[in-house]
Amino acid sequence: MRIAGDGTWYYMGTPIGRPALVRLFSTILKREGGKHFLVTPVEKVGIRVDDAPFLAVELSKQIDERGPRLRFRTNVDDWVDCDRAHRLRFENSAEGGLTPYLHVRADLWAKVTRALYYDLVDMGEERMVDGQNMFGVASAGEFFAMADAEQVRG
Repeated sequence: MRIAGDGTWYYMGTPIGRPALVRLFSTILKREGGKHFLVTPVEKVGIRVDDAPFLAVELSKQIDERGPRLRFRTNVDDWVDCDRAHRLRFENSAEGGLTPYLHVRADLWAKVTRALYYDLVDMGEERMVDGQNMFGVASAGEFFAMADAEQVRG
């Protein structure tokens, strides 16, 4: 089995077309020692993941007493609040620029789609982090730095 970079799940080279089956498999997905597995009480099967096992495909922003709270929906219909336990991280992409990832559970991450990345940039703000002016987004009382603010301005 394989999960492609675009979030498509494959079995023996053929896309799995039933969303309910993909959703079921996603609930038993684990990562151990840098490898991904589908784990049931009686079986443990390796699965190749090209990038991240999930995609963040929808974003909502709510305001509460702690300020903005970002919520992401994954391609398997899980809703994840972006907070201290479910952090955003930003990695340099091979094409240039940044690729954001959202922590979903355990050691499993969702790659944030390009459209949502642009939404995050639009929500971005500058803050001092450890004496350095950084550009990033706030959610649930946390600040997730994307890049040095000078790089963003330049």
